[in-house]
Amino acid sequence: MFSGAITAIVTPFSGGEVDDKAYRDLINFLIDGGVSGIVPCGTTGESATLTHAEHERVIDITVETVAGRVPVIAGTGSNSTSEAIRLTRHAKEAGADAALLITPYYNKPTQRGLYEHYQAVASACDIPLVLYNVPGRTGVNMSAETVVELSRIDTIVGIKEASGDLVKCSRIARDTPDDFCLLSGEDALNLPILCCGGTGAVSVTANILPAQLAAMIRAWDAGDSKTALRLHQDLLDVNNVMFIETNPIPVKTALAMMGKIKEEFKLPLCPMAEGNRKRLSEVLERFGCI
Repeated sequence: MFSGAITAIVTPFSGGEVDDKAYRDLINFLIDGGVSGIVPCGTTGESATLTHAEHERVIDITVETVAGRVPVIAGTGSNSTSEAIRLTRHAKEAGADAALLITPYYNKPTQRGLYEHYQAVASACDIPLVLYNVPGRTGVNMSAETVVELSRIDTIVGIKEASGDLVKCSRIARDTPDDFCLLSGEDALNLPILCCGGTGAVSVTANILPAQLAAMIRAWDAGDSKTALRLHQDLLDVNNVMFIETNPIPVKTALAMMGKIKEEFKLPLCPMAEGNRKRLSEVLERFGCI
């Protein structure tokens, strides 16, 4: 259902408030660059520190600005199942095409608990759901077996997989229905996950280089593996520098250097260390971003 270069978009702030204009301009920049989807209110969008009102406003702005040009996959996950249901219902009402739900964090549910969590959201919300597994952030790692079991629920249509486990990715691609989408959640592994049967990537790097990431995945889809590999290798340094500090600190700093947003975060995220800022600037200069 979902494929190509999908951007896990940042949330720009100005004076502590969501910067509507910068956000709309960034959405248009990404779509003009050829991305295949937008994910608001994910990790990169600082969902953990958005108020509920901000969260809903960001999704509303995204749907309105995208205006059907690409799918909107709204981040609606929570470590509270009832809260995830409420946020997912809002995404449906706002007109999002799907919802992305992170595994419940901190409370560390069992695999059975993960299944029951997603089953409850699917039962309560009539919208396509994309699972999101990122154990480095959440403290829980959803198994391939659980993903396969969940894929049998009609409205659960895919997974953003960010465990770094290519064997797991291969098993998910092999054992889920043909129309179940496996999306890379780690830019450094975008091409390897495509090789394992992936359909696309939910990318941080696509915030600053949407055309390059989109071109890499298009080349792979067209059967031009040589070009896809070259583009993937070209992006290695920028993919690396996007994670030299906690995401989304580097990507928001990069976008600020590019003049697209203000360099503003919600605590406890803070500005980059000077040494890392220098490294980031050098990479951006090499890629012609600044």
